Amino acid sequence: MPTTTISVEIDVFLYCTVGQVVHTLPEGEPVRGVTSLADEVYVLREKERDQVEVYDIITYRLQRRLTVPNTRGFIGMTLCEHYRCVYIANCNDNCIYGLDVDVHIQGVGKSWWSVKDKPWGLSVNAAHNVLVTCPDARKIKEFSSHGNILRELTLPDDVIHPCQAIQTRTGEFIVSHGGGDDAVHRVCKISPDGRHVIKSHGGQLGSGIGQYYGPLHLAVDDNEFVFVSDSLNRRVTLLSPTLDYVRQVVSSDDLKWLPTKLYLDVQRRRLYVTDNECKNDEWTAGRVVVFSV
Repeated sequence: MPTTTISVEIDVFLYCTVGQVVHTLPEGEPVRGVTSLADEVYVLREKERDQVEVYDIITYRLQRRLTVPNTRGFIGMTLCEHYRCVYIANCNDNCIYGLDVDVHIQGVGKSWWSVKDKPWGLSVNAAHNVLVTCPDARKIKEFSSHGNILRELTLPDDVIHPCQAIQTRTGEFIVSHGGGDDAVHRVCKISPDGRHVIKSHGGQLGSGIGQYYGPLHLAVDDNEFVFVSDSLNRRVTLLSPTLDYVRQVVSSDDLKWLPTKLYLDVQRRRLYVTDNECKNDEWTAGRVVVFSV
């Protein structure tokens, strides 16, 4: 009896090479976050006014600036495409600001809510809710788009100073943690209830392939490949969906200072890396470097 061979093609996007620099946005005040919506790039800087710079995503020309109230203490930014809203974390006031992209030009569309713990990392999950990572409290807090608290997850005892949390389609969390002289610096996959570490990459701080020194921020693509800003090692590392090492996509040769925040534009295959200068434990300057990945 003849047999029939069926060929099945699986469309999985793989990052096969190191990132190539395609553009660098202007140097200025330290950059606290970067994200994009449609044909614009949003850059958050630490300054008194005009903190959000909006650039054309093709030409990288500055289009306009937006001002956020309470001018000091910005630490992170994310954007929800569904609600067309930019969310900004303030670690001095322990709150989140929401800016409606479509109406803020007219000076309205601003809202804020209290986190009650110091925030650091921000992300938006598949339900369009805002996830706030609180390093000192070791918690992930989930808020609705209107700022209503939906749940709080206390992370396992060995997850010290979590910096960023991103929720996968299956409900698990990818979390980076470890800062300063913490014994452990790594990236973890954590159960949906926040109680158990399922898998991790990293461990004792260092500069080896399987080590980190300040994994500050994450970006996850549609296939759950994970980009990690390994700040004090001055590199960006790519991990597989099972948190296995794939390769280094950004090296210290591509950067002037320290990589802190990341944003991945999956459609355009662009990785935005905030490159910030630190002197005497103070952030003094910053820029955004755009890579093709």
